[in-house]
Amino acid sequence: MAGNETRLRITQVCSAIGRHVKQKRTLKALGIQRMNHTVEHTGSPQILGMIKKVEHLVTVENVA
Repeated sequence: MAGNETRLRITQVCSAIGRHVKQKRTLKALGIQRMNHTVEHTGSPQILGMIKKVEHLVTVENVA
């Protein structure tokens, strides 16, 4: 991990039932498997783009 990359804690807070397939695949690509499941990722542009696509389904926190 580079010195200035931030760590993000991503938690799914809304159900993916009835959502578009692309949104479900984005959650799976982030490693989120179910409601209230939390994963940590670095704040890379790819991860930030995925979060933007499903921001209505997840909460994001910065990890110190």
